[in-house]
Amino acid sequence: MHSHRPLPRLAFRAGAVRDGSRELPSEVAVALSYNGSTHAVMMATPADLEDFARGFTLTEGIASLDEIESIEPVETPRGINLQIWLTQAAADRQAKRRRTMAGPVGCGLCGIDSLEEAVRVPRPVPANDFAMTPEQVMEAIAALEAHQPLHDITRAAHGAAFWAEGGIVLAREDVGRHNALDKLIGALAGRRPAGQGALILTCRTSVDMVQKACAAGFPLLIAVSAPTAAAVAMAEAAGLTLVALARPDGFECFTHPQRITLQEAAHVA
Repeated sequence: MHSHRPLPRLAFRAGAVRDGSRELPSEVAVALSYNGSTHAVMMATPADLEDFARGFTLTEGIASLDEIESIEPVETPRGINLQIWLTQAAADRQAKRRRTMAGPVGCGLCGIDSLEEAVRVPRPVPANDFAMTPEQVMEAIAALEAHQPLHDITRAAHGAAFWAEGGIVLAREDVGRHNALDKLIGALAGRRPAGQGALILTCRTSVDMVQKACAAGFPLLIAVSAPTAAAVAMAEAAGLTLVALARPDGFECFTHPQRITLQEAAHVA
């Protein structure tokens, strides 16, 4: 399946009507099945699906990456079945904590069956000495645009990127912001520890995005939009540095500012 395709449309601009087409992102039903049993169904862009399977498995607390034995995407007439096979111990745990999730791409909590699960305390960020200067934060946001080819074509995709010393080293896109983050986390597996860099998001930061970032071990999250109040409280408790409203000319830091290394500049209250 392709990640995008052209569709015909009429364009109404400047008092004129024009025929033509526009490239739009593909959105298909993707079932995540563990050891033969469907656990969740998400609407997603059909690209980087093995990354998606690994990232979803980790960030949803289903299994660790070394407990995944195999991943096989199987196309069906109605979508794609991501068949994920876990070790027996992980499969037994997952069967006890079964959750069915069928919902739109914008929802990260669809199908959760308890309030405790929805606001679960994320894994604390491991202690490390990673830090960025304000200039690096702004350079990272400025560089993000060059790593969003699907968004450039369609104007309808979210992005998640990993920044390390020297620039953005990896990025993934999807019509769903949660899916884009899961794909990035899955793609990072075995390449470079998340604790050695920063997570960059093109979307708002909500509690579920904080949970996923902490599950992967990112020490610093940079987002272009504002966070929710609950996300700030969760990031503070987990030890995650949360930077938001980031632009090439500035940003705001809401939690753990010690990872933003300042030169001798005046601090204006």
